[in-house]
Amino acid sequence: MQRGRGVRLVGHGGERRTRRVEAMALRIEDYALIGDRRTAALVGRNGSVDWLCLPRFDSPACMAALLGTEGHGHWQIEPEGEYESSRRYLSSSSVLETTFRTPTGTVTLTDLMPTGDGRADLVRRIRGVEGTVRLCLQWRVRMEYGEVTPWVRREEIGGEQVITAVAGPDRLVLRGPRLPEARDHTHNDEFDVEAGQELTYSMVWVPSHQRLDELGDLEDRIRETIDKDEDWARLCRTDLRHPEAVKRSLLTLRLMTHEATGGIVAAPTTSLPETFGGSRNWDYRYCWLRDAALTLGSLLEAGYTDEAMLWRDWLLRAVAGDPHDLQVMYAVDGSRRLDERELEHLPGYEDSRPVRVGNGAVDQLQHDVIGEVMDALEKVREVMDEPDGNAWELQKALLSSLAENWEEPDCGIWEMRGDLQHFTHSKALVWVAFDRAVRAVEKHGLDGPVDEWRRLRDEVREQVLTRGYDEQRGTFTQHYDTSEVDASLLVLASFGLVAGDDPRMLGTIRAVEEDLLRDGLVLRYRTDSGVDGLEGDEHPFLACSFWLVEAYAEAGRVEDATALYDRLVGLANDVGLYAEEYDPGTGRMVGNFPQAFSHLTLTQAAFALARHAADV
Repeated sequence: MQRGRGVRLVGHGGERRTRRVEAMALRIEDYALIGDRRTAALVGRNGSVDWLCLPRFDSPACMAALLGTEGHGHWQIEPEGEYESSRRYLSSSSVLETTFRTPTGTVTLTDLMPTGDGRADLVRRIRGVEGTVRLCLQWRVRMEYGEVTPWVRREEIGGEQVITAVAGPDRLVLRGPRLPEARDHTHNDEFDVEAGQELTYSMVWVPSHQRLDELGDLEDRIRETIDKDEDWARLCRTDLRHPEAVKRSLLTLRLMTHEATGGIVAAPTTSLPETFGGSRNWDYRYCWLRDAALTLGSLLEAGYTDEAMLWRDWLLRAVAGDPHDLQVMYAVDGSRRLDERELEHLPGYEDSRPVRVGNGAVDQLQHDVIGEVMDALEKVREVMDEPDGNAWELQKALLSSLAENWEEPDCGIWEMRGDLQHFTHSKALVWVAFDRAVRAVEKHGLDGPVDEWRRLRDEVREQVLTRGYDEQRGTFTQHYDTSEVDASLLVLASFGLVAGDDPRMLGTIRAVEEDLLRDGLVLRYRTDSGVDGLEGDEHPFLACSFWLVEAYAEAGRVEDATALYDRLVGLANDVGLYAEEYDPGTGRMVGNFPQAFSHLTLTQAAFALARHAADV
């Protein structure tokens, strides 16, 4: 049984009374994601919306209980007293249904953010299933990540009584069949729901200066949203192991793709820690070129092409200008300024400080990014068979810049904040960049200095195979000046640098198993080497574990690949979502959630297993 956030206390006279306390966030895996492909919300098992940024993924949160207490903003609808809750996404959609079972009855709570209408709406529908259930509703809005209390009042819009909350540029409007009463800047209500009864609440964001004359009709928006998702999901491949897990991962990636701009955010959250109580807390609400490029590959292999063209157009806009100014990440609209700062008023998830917004890695040099972009755009050419001149001109400019600086050390795929190094993975992706350029000329007839690209391609590969390889141990190394290994080395075969069953790859897999496995799951690297310049430790990285699945398959160890893949699929939460990391000791998810990297590597692993299934 799950108990609500109300607690029972004994007063001085012995009488029993009830008050509410400032409750902390739930476990990360106890949340589910809903969204409108412009922003997203996290909804807990207890019916509480604990994270919501409006109107965009990277906007300031108006509900930030996830990184503090409910006093930093949340919207909860839950039964009074004890209850059991279960939840599911309705069909192949991102509409969430939570079922609450109490000793007196059962109700469902359906949560969604309707898509396609250009508005930022959160709709919550309560339906009585059997008996009678007493529900408690609390609506507490706090702007600017829980720091600003808005001006709240009742007013009439379009003939309907509503509650509005205004602070600076933001205006929220709450509507419903019962408007909760205000107490201490919080709106509370308690009411009974009987079998067959239905109540629908909604909250809409609009700019505070915008006149709002009508709120629109809420009827059928749930059905319309489900239908849109089902139409999209119907195109997904089904010839895969655990096809429902793949479909849910693709739907999640779609939710994290801005429908207007095409930008794909790495996660809809910030500062969920890599270690509880630690300082490795980063803002992932931005579009990494690497993550977006890899996501694009997964979507293409799954059968989706519209998203590929949307992302390609976003890329061209985001990186327009001097290629020397290329960033590793951008805002969803292509904005460049992502200055990192700390929010001192928030205590952080389970006291994990600091809470950060913005990301200082925006200015890092990461050579691998251009390789991943080149690989993704090559896949677009393969599928679409219609090379885009503007895209190719951009790629040639990026290659020209890469040719000038590829021999410099960089920060690597993991955005190290320690000393710059010659990371083997980075150099291998430099090879990918020039290899795909050569392929574009030879296979697709595009123009360019192909002889120079061939020379650079061969030079880079030779350097990786010599300076990035430890002959004594028989493994590729994290960077040129270490014997340490790194999970990113597992992808060298999938990009084609060497064959999957090459002795050098087999030795690398063996070294990763020896050095980086924790309870059978894969760490990114050994943090005690000091290479990342940070304090503290972290947990196994789910994307790296999916990379090991793919490496096993490429190496011919298909049974091992299948066994690990099955285990990883089983680690998803009850609605199929993954965070960035997983702590096998406690069975808890760790890091920002849900994480695009985890979901896209799940799909890549499924495709690798499908390709090698005949080898079993």
